[in-house]
Amino acid sequence: MYSSNQQMPIRPNVLSVQVPSTMNYVGLNDSSNVARDGVENGTFSQAESLVNPSKKLENDMLLLGKKIKHHEENIKYLRNHKNSFDDAITDMQVTLGKYHSSTGPKIEDEDLSHMQSEEATVGNIMKHENSAAAIWCQLKRHRNQAGHMKDVLGVVATLGKVNDDHLSGLLSEYLGLDNMLALVCMTYDGLKSLESYDKEGSINKNSGLHGLGASMGQTLDGRFNVICLEHVRPYVGEFMPNDPQRRLALRKPALPNGESPAGFIGFAVNMIQIDSAHLYYLTADGNGLRETLFYTLFSRLQVYKTRTDMLQSLPCIFNGAISLDGGMIRSNGVYYLHTRTKEMDVKFAISSGVSYLPENYMEVEKQMKELKWKREKLMEDIQREEAMLAHVKYNFEVKKQEFLGFMAQSSPYTMPYPMPATQARLTPR
Repeated sequence: MYSSNQQMPIRPNVLSVQVPSTMNYVGLNDSSNVARDGVENGTFSQAESLVNPSKKLENDMLLLGKKIKHHEENIKYLRNHKNSFDDAITDMQVTLGKYHSSTGPKIEDEDLSHMQSEEATVGNIMKHENSAAAIWCQLKRHRNQAGHMKDVLGVVATLGKVNDDHLSGLLSEYLGLDNMLALVCMTYDGLKSLESYDKEGSINKNSGLHGLGASMGQTLDGRFNVICLEHVRPYVGEFMPNDPQRRLALRKPALPNGESPAGFIGFAVNMIQIDSAHLYYLTADGNGLRETLFYTLFSRLQVYKTRTDMLQSLPCIFNGAISLDGGMIRSNGVYYLHTRTKEMDVKFAISSGVSYLPENYMEVEKQMKELKWKREKLMEDIQREEAMLAHVKYNFEVKKQEFLGFMAQSSPYTMPYPMPATQARLTPR
C-alpha cells in the first residue's frame, strides 16, 4: 500500500484503442498497442464496446463497397451488349429498308386485291359506328392520336387473314361479332389506357377511348371485349419445322381404332395467315399472335369437309369443330343446326397466297424482332441494376454516417496517454 505522500508508479502499458488502418481516420494513434493486462477481469469493457462496433460498421461498409462495384460492372456489361444489339438492329433495318424501297411499288400494284380485302374488312367494322373497334379504326387513320395507345395491337378481324372467303365466313361466325370486334392489347397497361374510372368507380368519359372518340364526334356505346395477351394462357408445345408462319405442331385427331377421321382438313388456329410482324416477340415471353390470341380464340377447333364427316368424328372432337358445308359444334357439346341465313359482315380479310418476299427476308425480320425483344429485356435488366445500385449506395452512405458519428461519440471514452514521471513530479498537488 502507498501512503498519500507516496507517488504511484506509472504503468508502462496504458490502454489505447486501435482503429483499423484501412479507414485512415485522423486523430487516432494506429501504432499504439492495446493493453493486455486485466482483460479477463473486465477492465477494458469500454475498449471492447468501442472496437467491436466500429469493426462491424467497417465490415458492413467494405461489403457494401463490393456490392457497389459488382452492380457497376453488371451495368457496364449490359450496356455493352445493348450497344451491340443496337448496331445489329440498325444494320437489319437498313437491309429491310433497301428491299422496301426497291420493290414496294411492285407489291402495291400486284397485290391490289389483297389490299382491297383489308379495306373492306375495315369498312365493315366502321359500319358499327359506336363500337370500340370502329373508333379504334378511325384513330388508326389519325396515327398521332392512336399513338397514345401504343400497346393496343388492333381489332381481331384485322389481325389475321385466310385463303378462302367461305372459310373466312365460317371462322368469323364461329367466333361471333363480339370477338371479331374485340380489341387486342399486348400488355395490361395497354388495356388500362382504353378506359379509366373516377373514385366512385364511374367511367371517365374524358379519357381513354371515350375521350378520343368524343374528340372525333363518335360516342362509345355499350360493352366491348378486350383481349390482353399478357394474361392469356399461350400454347405450350412445338411448332411445325421450317414453317415461316410458325403453325402449331398439334397432334392430329384419331378415332378409337387409331385411324384418322375422314374429311379432316386441319385445325382452325393454323388456317389463319398472320402478318410477319406479329409472329414473334409480342409478349414478355416472346410469343406471337398464333400461340396467344388465336389459340385462345380457336384452341384445337377442327375443320372438316362435310357435316357427315364431322359427326362421324365425334369420338375425337374435344374442342369443337366446323365443316365447310356449315356444320358447327361448340366445345361444350352445343350443336349449331340449319344453315346461315345471313352472312357475317365483319370477316377476316382474304390472303393473296402469293409472296413477293425474298427467301431471307422472313429470317432477317425474325432475327430483328428477336434482337429488339432481347434489347428490351436488357433495358429492364439495366434499370433493375441501376435501382439496386442506388439502393446500395444509399445504404453505404447511411453506414458511413453511422461510423463517423460513432467515432466522434467514442472519443471521450479513450483513456489518455500516461504523463512522463518528471512531469508528474512537477505537477502541483
